[in-house]
Amino acid sequence: MRILVTFALENEFAPWHAMRKFRPGKWGEVNVYRAEVGFAEVGVVLTGAGPKQAHSEGAKVLGSDPESINLCVSSGLAGALKSQYQVGQILAARSVRTEAELTDPSSNPLASSAPLLSFAEECGATVVEQFYSAVRVVGRAEEKRHLGEHSDAVEMESFEILLESAAYGIPAIAIRAISDTVDDNLPLDMNRIFTDEGQVSIPRVLGQVALHPASVPDLLRLGQNSKAAAESLAPYLDKFVACISERFQTLERRSGVVAP
Repeated sequence: MRILVTFALENEFAPWHAMRKFRPGKWGEVNVYRAEVGFAEVGVVLTGAGPKQAHSEGAKVLGSDPESINLCVSSGLAGALKSQYQVGQILAARSVRTEAELTDPSSNPLASSAPLLSFAEECGATVVEQFYSAVRVVGRAEEKRHLGEHSDAVEMESFEILLESAAYGIPAIAIRAISDTVDDNLPLDMNRIFTDEGQVSIPRVLGQVALHPASVPDLLRLGQNSKAAAESLAPYLDKFVACISERFQTLERRSGVVAP
């Protein structure tokens, strides 16, 4: 079976990349990182940060050969919107709501696959009601607490990945590791550090630090927490994919049942 996993940025993927020694390859015309995990071929796509980038890259890879992809996981890091979620905790969302205005409001929120949620919980994730896919980085604790009245964690890409997966009839799920708690104010205006392609610009980071030198200790702490979250996410995803592929292999042998 083939499983697509998307991350926004390399640092979110780095621990799993190292663990499984993913190698560059292609699915159709799309560049992916490939590895065998359990009985599955996993393809990882780095979309860049933000819904626009997730939409573009998700459409490319899912549209390149949709019949060969059995399921999709939108993954990476997220900010907690409730006090009970701590750095490194793995959350799987029942649904994802977008901040963006849609031509079809009835598609908001989108639901994760129920069977995939069961697998996620079985492998140790905390199943939560909703992720909020923002159109920009939400960095202030006050805004996080406000969003936490209706959602559990904030990120920027999962809605677009689930939307593209639904367009091709591919089961999908949003799974994230917490990198900052609801009480953490992000040290910089993170919306100013990304390029148009959704990549972190080091010159822009340095420019922000020069304007706000007192932010350095908090910026270092955020980096450490993000690394810890990514290191927590890697073994979880490995277990999750292996569990699904083993179950799929067993079902296929017995009755030819397809992936959930």
